[in-house]
Amino acid sequence: MLALSRKKGEALMINNDIEITVLDIKGEQVKIGISAPKQVPVYRKEVYLQIQEANKEAANNTASVEQLANLF
Repeated sequence: MLALSRKKGEALMINNDIEITVLDIKGEQVKIGISAPKQVPVYRKEVYLQIQEANKEAANNTASVEQLANLF
């Protein structure tokens, strides 16, 4: 993992098209801004993990697919 120090108003670049800027620092909380192309999904980690879990559950739920197939 790369660890960088940034001050309020400073930014870093990922590739040529993603910019992460430190917007504000209050105590132990840091507000960041992310500028990325629309086709690049950006999620908070806890949301990303929930999406992954929901996708795994949906993929493993073959009973629903079988029930749907029986309708036809």
